[in-house]
Amino acid sequence: MRVGLAGAGNIAGRYAAAIVNAPELELAGATDPRAGRAAALVGAHGGVEYPNLEALLADEAVDTVVNLTSPQAHFEVSEAALTAGKHVHSEKPLALTHDEARALVERASRNGVRLSSAPTTLLGEAPQTAWKLIREGAIGEVRAIYAEANWGRLEAWHPDPRTLYAVGPLIDVGVYPLTIVTAMFGPARSVQAFAKTLEPERTRLDGSPFTPAAPDFIVASVELADGVLVRLTASFYVGPGKQRGLELHGDDGSLYLPAWAEADSRIELQARGGEYATIPPVREPFHGIDWGRALVELAEAVEAGRPHRSSGEHAAHVVEVFDAVRRSLEQGGLAVEVHSDFRRPEPMDWAQ
Repeated sequence: MRVGLAGAGNIAGRYAAAIVNAPELELAGATDPRAGRAAALVGAHGGVEYPNLEALLADEAVDTVVNLTSPQAHFEVSEAALTAGKHVHSEKPLALTHDEARALVERASRNGVRLSSAPTTLLGEAPQTAWKLIREGAIGEVRAIYAEANWGRLEAWHPDPRTLYAVGPLIDVGVYPLTIVTAMFGPARSVQAFAKTLEPERTRLDGSPFTPAAPDFIVASVELADGVLVRLTASFYVGPGKQRGLELHGDDGSLYLPAWAEADSRIELQARGGEYATIPPVREPFHGIDWGRALVELAEAVEAGRPHRSSGEHAAHVVEVFDAVRRSLEQGGLAVEVHSDFRRPEPMDWAQ
């Protein structure tokens, strides 16, 4: 599968390195509106520099476009790529509203192409191992999940995090555990939320001040279709210290993953009333985040004619949860219903 990158910013190099290391993939090239960024990327990893998005989409040799633009541009870029007959893998979020996300799903269906979306960390060895343990009844019926996405001050390392502060920590990092738990336990059906800006005055690495456009601390209570209740916390104030990861609590015990993004997260199992013990993953894990895994999985699904696991429908549902959070906040924390559905992904073959 020949892949073109729309966007050559902060994470594009990680995608490019993963693509060139995967025999199922080929890096066709990249484009970016900021001068020099695409040239530097292809200079390091190969492919051609496209002068603009239109040129990338006009290249008939490109099968798939990876949308690495800012969240505010995701809908426009993905819609253009799908309309051009390309498969699309989008960085999160798929779009900023559910209406836009659903429009992308429908566009892909009409054009007979695939729409895939991050986050795809469910495909990693640690979440797959935890999911297998749950399916096998290791902790009994799961009833409560604590999902912690505390990411700290992005301006301490990111050269310009203003687009991320504009969408807020729930959309930027809370999306990771939310996507994992909805894949495992079904779509959300009700949401209540609270949010506040704890640190309104921020400073970029270059010394220039800015104010976050969205709250930097948010807590959401999410009830899933299978009856599981999720407490989801996301923050650009609290750092990734002790309050991070996934805790899954069932009638017979608990599972704990200190990290929801890394494929090699530690996995701990506790029988009810007992002590936590480390559980080995089902196979040797990838170290960190495998940025190419979703693209390889997409290529294999296209070739086999089967559904791909990181579906646009699932990502669109997660965006509807974000919409429900916003409405709950506008209504002073009242419960808001969520109605969309999606086909739940299959576990990876090696974790069946």
